[in-house]
Amino acid sequence: MIFDPCPEKNEKPLDKLDPTGGFTAIFRTIGCIGDSLSSGEFEGTDPETGGKTYHDTFEYSWGQFLARMTGSRVWNFSRGGMTAREYWNGFAEKNGFWGNDKLCDAYIIALGVNDLTKALGGGVGIGSADDIDPADGKNNPETVLGYYGRIVARLRKNRPDAFFFPVTVPRDWRYNPARGELTDKLNEGIRRLPDLFPRTYVVDLARYAPPFDETFVKNYQLGGHLNPMGYLLIARMIGSYIDYVIRHNMNDFKQVGFIGTPFRNTKDGGAFLPDGNKN
Repeated sequence: MIFDPCPEKNEKPLDKLDPTGGFTAIFRTIGCIGDSLSSGEFEGTDPETGGKTYHDTFEYSWGQFLARMTGSRVWNFSRGGMTAREYWNGFAEKNGFWGNDKLCDAYIIALGVNDLTKALGGGVGIGSADDIDPADGKNNPETVLGYYGRIVARLRKNRPDAFFFPVTVPRDWRYNPARGELTDKLNEGIRRLPDLFPRTYVVDLARYAPPFDETFVKNYQLGGHLNPMGYLLIARMIGSYIDYVIRHNMNDFKQVGFIGTPFRNTKDGGAFLPDGNKN
């Protein structure tokens, strides 16, 4: 049936990749918060030293591929090497990412890769979802998930009716068991965010994306980062996943067109009450 958003009742989030991003296009402004993998970073080689060089090339980021797929305006709130701690402790402020001119209908948060590396090296610990006070992020301890919660809480304060799509971190086949355990712990916390914040839906690439194995590395990576085909593939995964979420929760998204306005339709259902809270 053409008007049935979920004709296949046992559909999984990434059973089919929609090259247009599908219903993701209902969000006219999207903010992508992340690290090098959200920044279209390419890994080069210094011709004199033979060492690695790193280049954030935002036009190749999955966010900008998503922008071209959907026609939406997408902001790159990202940089190579970014962590949740650094984002909170100055990066976002310095670059004006909290500003009213950067408010978005939806935020895709893809932090974690560098946080895991630093946690393995004795830096900020992963923590748990129990670290997060959704009412006041200042109460969160200095853990990765504590900072993650602070970021979401402040964005929700700035744009109370926005939607949030945190992305889990896929396990990399090359990493050791210790990193794998920390990855699982971080993902466990990310999966609990919808219990703490309204209008939050996890993009669970760790659970539903194909394995990031040797075949993936051969075809879609350039050194330790992605190549152009890799960033386009991730854009299609994220766009298709959000499309899946919308199609399976149509009532929640009926009033997206009112985000950032004082208006609501209180007669025809939808996910918003007049104060912007979820039913």
